[in-house]
Amino acid sequence: MSNLVFTRDSTSRRLGPLKNKIIWGAFLCFIASVSWGAMFPVANSAFKNIDPFYFTLIRYVSVTLLLVAILWFKEGSQAFRFEKKGLSLWFFGTMAFVVYNLLIFWGQDLMGQPGTMVASISEAMMPMISIVIVWMISRHKPHGFTLTCVFTAFVGVMLVITKGDLRTFLTATDDIVPSLLIFIAVIGWVIYTMGGNRFSEWSALRYSTLSCLLGTLTACIVVFFVTWTGYISVPTMETLQVVTPHMLFMIIFPGVIALVGWNVGVRILSPLNGLLFINFVPVTTLVISYIQGYQLTIFDYIGTVFIIAALLGNNIFLRIQQKRKDEARQYKKHTIQPSV
Repeated sequence: MSNLVFTRDSTSRRLGPLKNKIIWGAFLCFIASVSWGAMFPVANSAFKNIDPFYFTLIRYVSVTLLLVAILWFKEGSQAFRFEKKGLSLWFFGTMAFVVYNLLIFWGQDLMGQPGTMVASISEAMMPMISIVIVWMISRHKPHGFTLTCVFTAFVGVMLVITKGDLRTFLTATDDIVPSLLIFIAVIGWVIYTMGGNRFSEWSALRYSTLSCLLGTLTACIVVFFVTWTGYISVPTMETLQVVTPHMLFMIIFPGVIALVGWNVGVRILSPLNGLLFINFVPVTTLVISYIQGYQLTIFDYIGTVFIIAALLGNNIFLRIQQKRKDEARQYKKHTIQPSV
């Protein structure tokens, strides 16, 4: 009996830290997803006073400075060595902090109030878009059920974008161009996320910081040339004071906490489990938009349900597939092959 008690105690001691780590990973993914869901209504409010280019640039210059300070404190100066990966870091950083961040808010601003839900729903499509990208690269066709989920999610996005009127949408170039910008932006973030696998030996903080640093430097050049063309102008001090509350939220939550927290949380939980939390992005946007008094249509709600159902369905399917593979592997491992 004493041996049994000792075994239980030792097992509890082993499982305790693991359970706490999983809870911590889930908390980080939840906070990141809710922050991303909230950033679109907050940004929409800020765009009444400032253009999306300088709004994004000021935000990520601040995020970069904070991340650099944190990385220097935690890992020292050696963490800033590129180790012959500078070009890759620049490419993935550009995908995230130029293509994604500049285009998604530009598209949202051009679309106006409806752009808030369109941008949020499109972000929730990231897992499905990654499936299509992997299919195109590897030439390995996904399972039919997964493709059905991708199609279902696409239908959900189209319901939100078109508000149920596809014919009018196709003839309205004012909506097509912003939607295209948002779609390209989402692809950029998917590429950035997939690129993290190339830096698995680095900490999530290091990859986040160095990619953000190089990407933001590129964004500075882009915003400079856009300003030079006269399309936008440098914001005044009065404008900056008005958007300071919006900027503080965007820097702290969707910026530093969500960026690093998501990368850490996904490493703890695995991408499969982390994807479940993406469902909180459109839900958070819906709730905040409703509280702010925006006129949401029935197509916004139905489209959001389609997206969530597709994400949940595919996640559950992948879990079942993985469980079957593990069981088959264990069966094969413990099966005694007959001797000849």
